[in-house]
Amino acid sequence: MDILKKIHREITPLTKEDSFLVFDRLKDMFDYPIHFHPEFELNFIDKGKGLRRIVGDSVEEVDNYELVLVGSNLFHGWEHHNCNSKNIHEVTIQFHDDLFDNKFLGRRIMKPLKDMFNRSTHGVLFSKEVAKQMMPRIVKVSKMGGIDYFLELFSILYDLSNSRNQRLLSTTTIHLDNFEYNEKLKTLYNHVQENYASKLTLHEVSEIMNMSTVSFNRFIKKCTGKTFVEYVNDVRIGFASKWLIEKDLSISEIAFACGFNSIANFNRVFRKNKGRTPTEYRQDFSGIRRVL
Repeated sequence: MDILKKIHREITPLTKEDSFLVFDRLKDMFDYPIHFHPEFELNFIDKGKGLRRIVGDSVEEVDNYELVLVGSNLFHGWEHHNCNSKNIHEVTIQFHDDLFDNKFLGRRIMKPLKDMFNRSTHGVLFSKEVAKQMMPRIVKVSKMGGIDYFLELFSILYDLSNSRNQRLLSTTTIHLDNFEYNEKLKTLYNHVQENYASKLTLHEVSEIMNMSTVSFNRFIKKCTGKTFVEYVNDVRIGFASKWLIEKDLSISEIAFACGFNSIANFNRVFRKNKGRTPTEYRQDFSGIRRVL
């Protein structure tokens, strides 16, 4: 499949301490690369007729209303394709794949939710009627705060799990390797997450991994499809994206705080990673709300 060549492993701004992350924005263009991430994603689109949706091996042109739940590490994306709208409303809700643990989901009353999460490994498309009914609640939630925000998002997911006429999108559970479940990659992940703001060298990290630099280079390339420098930059850009959204800091302050030694290098890496400049990204996500 040609699409596999375009897949991008996204480092989301969602941290371990967060519960849900909501992006609420108006767009005139969909140009983000096909991507995947461990977090679940609920994506609502209004006025998106003509967009092309890619979820696993499913490629379809969408109608005006679109509501899809994408499971952990299932690659997905929306392309502009034949869409003529210049006022597309997109609300994206992301949450960790372990936000609701198996013990909680094992309760009898939670069975619809558990079943929906299991189905999401294929991607779940909700009916147009359900998408229209849920639109006011999904749009409103980014303006809520505190426990009300959490409870309403949970309620939305539970109501969706009980909705009728759901359709699975991908015929197979096409997803890419999830590095969080590999012990060696857990070690790498944790070290980079804790030290991304410092200078990280290939030699230093190879020693921590108890591998030669040559073996480590092969290992990270095989598991992530990236070089060590590319992987570290992805993590740094993930934190920079989060701070651009949440903090009232200048772009240069964020660049240096995230481990980049020059603003020019930060801008270059950020644009390559996100397809837009840091300033454009900050403006693009100005409607975000987050739960701590």
